Amino acid sequence: MLINPNIATVQTSEGVADTVYFLPVTPFFVEKVIAKERPDGILLAFGGQTALNCGVALYQSGVLEKYNVRVLGTPVQAIMDTEDRELFVRKLDEIGVKTIKSEAVENAEDARRAAAELGYPVIVRAAYALGGLGSGFCDNEEELDVLVEKAFSFSSQVLVEKSLKGWKEVEYEVVRDRFDNCITVCNMENFDPLGIHTGESIVIAPSQTLTNSEYHKLRELAIRIIRHIGIVGECNVQYAFDPESEDYRVIEVNARLSRSSALASKATGYPLAFVAAKLGLGYGLFDLKNSVTKTTSAFFEPALDYVVCKIPRWDLGKFHGVARELGSSMKSVGEVMAIGRTFEEAIQKGLRMIGQGMHGFVENKELVITDIDKALHEPTDTRIFVISKAFRAGYTIDQIHELTKIDRWFLQKLYGIMCTSKELHKLTIDNGQLAIKKEYRNPDNCQSSIVYSSLLRKAKRQGFSDFQIARAFGLEGNIEKGMMQIRQFRKEHGIVPVVKQIDTLAAEYPAQTNYLYLTYSGTENDVQYQGDHRSIVVLGSGAYRIGSSVEFDWCGVQALETIRKEGWRSVMINYNPETVSTDYDMCDRLYFDELTFERVMDILELENPHGVIVSTGGQIPNNLAMRLDEQHVNILGTSAKSIDNAEDREKFSAMLDRIGVDQPRWKELSSMEDINEFVAEVGFPVLVRPSYVLSGAAMNVCSNQEELERFLQLAANVSQKHPVVVSQFIEHAKEVEMDAVADKGEIVMYAISEHIEFAGVHSGDATIQFPAQKLYVETVRRIKRISKQIAKELNISGPFNIQYLAKGNEIKVIECNLRASRSFPFVSKVLKINFIELATRIMLGLPVEKPNKNEFDLDYVGIKASQFSFNRLQKADPVLGVDMASTGEVGCIGDDVSEAVLKSMLSVGLRIPEKNILLSTGTPKQKVAMLDAAKMLAAKGYNLFATGGTHRFLEENGIPSTQVYWPSEEGKEPQALTMLHEKKIDMVVNIPRDLSAGELDNGYKIRRAAIDLNVHMLQSLFIQHSAERTDPLRRLRDILLAAEARINAHNQNHFYLIHHVRNRRKRRIRIYGNSGICACFMNLFHGFCQIAACLRVNRDHIRPAALKFFYVPLRVLYHHMNIKIQTAFFSDRLYHRHSKRNGWYKHSIHNIDMKPPALCFLYPLDLFSETVEVCG
Repeated sequence: MLINPNIATVQTSEGVADTVYFLPVTPFFVEKVIAKERPDGILLAFGGQTALNCGVALYQSGVLEKYNVRVLGTPVQAIMDTEDRELFVRKLDEIGVKTIKSEAVENAEDARRAAAELGYPVIVRAAYALGGLGSGFCDNEEELDVLVEKAFSFSSQVLVEKSLKGWKEVEYEVVRDRFDNCITVCNMENFDPLGIHTGESIVIAPSQTLTNSEYHKLRELAIRIIRHIGIVGECNVQYAFDPESEDYRVIEVNARLSRSSALASKATGYPLAFVAAKLGLGYGLFDLKNSVTKTTSAFFEPALDYVVCKIPRWDLGKFHGVARELGSSMKSVGEVMAIGRTFEEAIQKGLRMIGQGMHGFVENKELVITDIDKALHEPTDTRIFVISKAFRAGYTIDQIHELTKIDRWFLQKLYGIMCTSKELHKLTIDNGQLAIKKEYRNPDNCQSSIVYSSLLRKAKRQGFSDFQIARAFGLEGNIEKGMMQIRQFRKEHGIVPVVKQIDTLAAEYPAQTNYLYLTYSGTENDVQYQGDHRSIVVLGSGAYRIGSSVEFDWCGVQALETIRKEGWRSVMINYNPETVSTDYDMCDRLYFDELTFERVMDILELENPHGVIVSTGGQIPNNLAMRLDEQHVNILGTSAKSIDNAEDREKFSAMLDRIGVDQPRWKELSSMEDINEFVAEVGFPVLVRPSYVLSGAAMNVCSNQEELERFLQLAANVSQKHPVVVSQFIEHAKEVEMDAVADKGEIVMYAISEHIEFAGVHSGDATIQFPAQKLYVETVRRIKRISKQIAKELNISGPFNIQYLAKGNEIKVIECNLRASRSFPFVSKVLKINFIELATRIMLGLPVEKPNKNEFDLDYVGIKASQFSFNRLQKADPVLGVDMASTGEVGCIGDDVSEAVLKSMLSVGLRIPEKNILLSTGTPKQKVAMLDAAKMLAAKGYNLFATGGTHRFLEENGIPSTQVYWPSEEGKEPQALTMLHEKKIDMVVNIPRDLSAGELDNGYKIRRAAIDLNVHMLQSLFIQHSAERTDPLRRLRDILLAAEARINAHNQNHFYLIHHVRNRRKRRIRIYGNSGICACFMNLFHGFCQIAACLRVNRDHIRPAALKFFYVPLRVLYHHMNIKIQTAFFSDRLYHRHSKRNGWYKHSIHNIDMKPPALCFLYPLDLFSETVEVCG
């Protein structure tokens, strides 16, 4: 049984656990599951810090004892001994193990005293926090006050400890069974010195710079610690180590599987999670087999004959104003792992794998750095490339060591790469031969000198790619042609890579695994290739990043499982240690290597496969399709030409025009005059996408000339070389997605999901509901028709995703991806139909039947919500837009939208506010949308605080609130910022009115303070759903009167009528609905009623549940209602009757348009008794 709200991960797939609960991992929900399932035991060490904190809370509250649930593996007391700093220090003091001088404090005053006693600099850390959250270094009391305030927002206990910045950081992964048998599986060292979180640092395994005595000293300490604390299973011990004196301090012990555990497992081939689970169930190490050798027991310590290098990946460029400095709090969103026979080979591979436009340690685009000393001393995400620049600028190894405190051994190896690069710059290829460039030839010998290929072989052993060598040779005119020349020359001279097995016992015992990597430091392959064309190669998704995460791992794994099931040999190429697809038992062969054209071709030439699947790994493999096709590689499924036609904006746009499908207007422009001319045609707002932006932001919506000019100033100079794509941006449009599988252009299966937010929030950040809840039937019909046209035109075979804009019944295509999308696992699990299995069978050429099930058959709703990490990204503005910012997601299922939304919001860490809510709600339209929710909150007894405009609006509508002032309104009280700092606000609802400088500055300060002080913030009106869920009577009525498909959260019941004497005299009534102002005009002479679009009728269900059985075949009708308008020829005040003309319109229940009936004779003095009946 598994509790996990992450719907995209493999572990929540059918068949992995007997039962999966998509619920928040919080004590409340876990207790409910325990009460229902009555389990015998519980494992806490497999869900990171979240699971550990939850387990400790359940233990302390007596829940585990109440239900007689045993904690398997490490006892809870041992967990508490490692998590609570005072207990931890006391425990290690008992065995004479040194820890960093520190003090655990519970208020700011004690923190100041502790820092003064320890002496600055100090590090501040929040207890029980994940990834160094709320931590940082302080050089003085002023910095301490800021950090301590933030740390106490995340934990009740804060640790102040002496800084050992500059010492080496070393980790040991240790395993112990209940019989007290211990082994160290792997030791690792950080490339960066202490001061940078281990998740932010480059990590090398096994350690390269420790002496034999240092290695064994720290190993012995790790085993002594784990035995004394009493850990059963796996843990990691982190040390600060001074290489000058061999002095050490224990930083911390994680009594659980950590991020390092995944790295250690993939680095050694020793399956730590599997072994830890078995040990937790009571097995001994001697009972378990080594999964690599298949002959020895798991009671052997791995020995490595290769070097592993882990490099983090950051996406800081996506966040406006973010601080790029690295420190003790983790900011990276993913990581890669590279394997090589030398450190140089591994690090150059790794730097290419992170996918941030770099080709290795050298031969990259020149970084613009004004102060190299500062850039070396204050590390950022580009530090490794700053070292490369420093070497080119003439810095010595010792100078760089003094500034960075990076071990000289690493710097010496990097300097060796730089020297090889300089030698390569002297060479070129001339008539298919290596030759010295003219400017480097000996003047006595004017003939070109043919040189040996030994330098090229040395470069390849140091991890140089063909691209780097081509650039060094000066073949940049046509770099792809240059790369092919290098490749041809290498093959002619026998400089080709060999395939090596991961052998955890370094050849002491024969290895059985197919866990492979390629290297130039070897002479023969460890694998025998059959050449039988029975292999299917799946290209993986690479490093997790914003926009490509665990979803594509699920897709890759489903493809591999289907390939195996159908009797083919499954082969995976991927390099992400965090994924299931890189578990070596997931496929017949795993190549833990690069997803570059060069490396993929090396592997394909060895494998000689039947075909390659590029459509399950996101954008990286998709981008390789055309180049692989040029080399006559068999791309399975949709052809490379079709992929290119969908990816190339010009070609795709022309195709849509040809088949008569609408799209937002757009142009690629290369001058400000052209941009202004196009904007004058389409009007604001527009979506601007520069091809190269200095700030790193990829896209922006500009709603006026000031914003447009300000954004383009951030971009590189708009020119022929750097054009921008300007698109018409459609406001208040709904974004709809279709995930589908097609066979030779015919759609086999589809799923239509709907975004809750309006278009303008990136689809990866939006909250998605499936099945779609509030679409017109006609809209769905049009989406299906257009999708069929596109699938047929592109002759799609396999998975694809189309994004649409819907406004009214107008449909426009945004884009089409001929690959699996991020929402494939979500729709597959909600619908219980595996889309990737279907797609893989089609790509293998197998017959498939159309499933006889669709989303209209579901009696529940799935919600996919995004997880954001703004609290780790200092100074970043936490506002959502067209550029994706989320770092993860959850998926929850409920009987209705409200229930599913609330579960998903709790899963991403939202807390129900206790008492005080701050509202700042943007434009008048957004204020009206908030009105209902504000009324509910006030009725529930919440205290509402509001900024100026929102306060006035609430006051006008009879809702009590307290005005608070913006930071720019100095001298006025109460200040919103002050209230946040004093912990007087429990939740902030902030919707920016526009993107003007003043609005952004004021709003930014409020948003950033809320994030830094761990006050929850909403930028969308989910608060309404949360408020509703607290009303049990309304909930009961929902259940009793649920319409078919249980789509009962339409919030439709009644209108709010706001009368004004002036309006009455003019015979007008204003009708307010939940989602917008809907005016009712009745003037003296015309006497007609018009209800404008988007009136939401509040929660009046069309038919009760009792009738649903009679309407099953016609359930689409449940989204319709009849509206009757009565108009009379003569009005009579006494009878309150008037307007007796009938007008019938059938519309979706969500958007009601009523045209005014014809003018009729009315009694002119009847000023006060107009009524309109809306029934349905």
